[in-house]
Amino acid sequence: MRVKKRAFQVLSAAMAAVMVAGCAGQTATEATKTAAAAGTGNYDEPMTFDFYDVAANYQGTQAGWFAKVVKDKFNIELNMISPQVAGNGIYQTRCSTGNLGDIVVLERTDFTDCVKAGLIKDISADIKNYPDLMTYDDQITVLNKALPENKDGKIYGIPCQMTNTSPTSYSQDVIKSSPLLRWDLYTELGRPEIKNTDDLLDILEKMMKAHPTNNAGDPAYPLSLWKDWDGGDGMLGIANVTQLTTWYGEIIKGSNILKPDNTFIPVNSKDGAYYKMLHFLNEANRRGIVDPDSGTQDWNTACDKMKTGRVYLMWYNWQVGFWNTQDRLKDGTAFIYTPIKDQIYYADADTYYGSGRVFAVGSQVDDAKYQRIMDFLNWYASPEGLNYQHIGLKGFNYTVGSDGKYTYINDNALMDNIPVPDEFGGGGYNDGNNAINQWMVDAISTNPATGEPYNKDYWSTYKAATMTQMKKDWAAKFGAAEPVDYMKKNNILLISPNVSVSLPSDPADISIIRKQCSDLFSDYSWRMIYAKDDGEFDSLWSEMCTQMDGMGFQELSKFDKDKYQIELDAKLAVNKK
Repeated sequence: MRVKKRAFQVLSAAMAAVMVAGCAGQTATEATKTAAAAGTGNYDEPMTFDFYDVAANYQGTQAGWFAKVVKDKFNIELNMISPQVAGNGIYQTRCSTGNLGDIVVLERTDFTDCVKAGLIKDISADIKNYPDLMTYDDQITVLNKALPENKDGKIYGIPCQMTNTSPTSYSQDVIKSSPLLRWDLYTELGRPEIKNTDDLLDILEKMMKAHPTNNAGDPAYPLSLWKDWDGGDGMLGIANVTQLTTWYGEIIKGSNILKPDNTFIPVNSKDGAYYKMLHFLNEANRRGIVDPDSGTQDWNTACDKMKTGRVYLMWYNWQVGFWNTQDRLKDGTAFIYTPIKDQIYYADADTYYGSGRVFAVGSQVDDAKYQRIMDFLNWYASPEGLNYQHIGLKGFNYTVGSDGKYTYINDNALMDNIPVPDEFGGGGYNDGNNAINQWMVDAISTNPATGEPYNKDYWSTYKAATMTQMKKDWAAKFGAAEPVDYMKKNNILLISPNVSVSLPSDPADISIIRKQCSDLFSDYSWRMIYAKDDGEFDSLWSEMCTQMDGMGFQELSKFDKDKYQIELDAKLAVNKK
């Protein structure tokens, strides 16, 4: 998801505003504590939570089925405030008022800054009363102990996407980013071995030649890109390239690339995978297999193309959720990982300590709202809340058998936005999907009700239903039951342990350099995708590097190297244990 890094000086005004605003709502009443402990607060009065959320792709009031769930449960509405939709300025504006939101989801560095500025509420005295949150006491404690100057061990935030596995486990069947091809189209070509990205381009070009449109006659392209998330996830560069660097064991850390040998190089080095994968997209475009709308379309338009069969290569594991269904796994038209011989993959371990983002409560909420927010957050971490987040509606998205196991139904609900019965809130399923778009507990965690993960792909019923001829053929060809099994068997998976560390935020001068270099790097990257030949591509690359150096890129690269060395040292320490 797209992320914004901001200078800490923005918060000086916020700190002053909080001081003026006073201490309203800082301490819950004894009655509130009693209600929280019992989990039976008085919800007669309707409330609206202003929800500032860096993960949200939607701004406005939550609608549809999830709105009904939280309305029925807590008598609340969620007013989503999304910097992805509203832009950078909304963060600075809301910070300067001293009220970022009632509930916030922030990147960790911004969370640390907001704690310092007094924008985040201390929830230490109350969180112990919430058993579902306390299931993750270890992870919550580690996050907050790492806060600078938090000597008293106060609790300000709750990590996003915690797991109940371990910091070194890798429990997924498919890693976050890998080449995913339509099995039927790959089969039409004889399932050839793919030695490198040049071979991949050859295959994609043949797919498009044989199938220039989807079944409805709309133009289809192997690759369809979008700009919305550029500069996100703490990475310099365009999002559709940054994730592809992991195909060669490299991961972008700010303005640098972490190599498989645990050394850092600048992101604009020709020796890095960013250059390699950007050139891959350039070559794809010169072959005519990149969607010509890529430079102008947004995420929603790209999603529509995935849903309607107008894309032949996917590279995020969650993208297949817009296409793969049990029927498509049965008829062989689903997407699946297809090995490329020269690749070695970087993957982060299960997010036991969290993904890097943090849930927190705004400092200006009053006692009544605070109690209901804590009730809501506790529910959000509960098995019931996680079922809604990761699976959906009982009776609409899944059924429960006599043995207690879940069976998935209506598996096209998201991609086809199928109508939801009025009893569940009506409207289209995707229209009413959870706009928070961020989980407190990851779907790979075990559901105590079933003994299986919340993620339906790992249910025994789903695995049995999807052990189709396509999956059998894939397993026979590659000698493994699942993609991660193949990667582990062939020693091409680099698993980085999950750690919880506090990293320094940008000083004012670094923040300015980062913003300027990030914008320039993204702009030139898009221009290089459309370069007419290698000469123009490399000329633009050199021109870009010169301009970045003039903006202070070397200083930024040094700052980020020192910053992410803290994280790397923590990961290396885990590996030594």
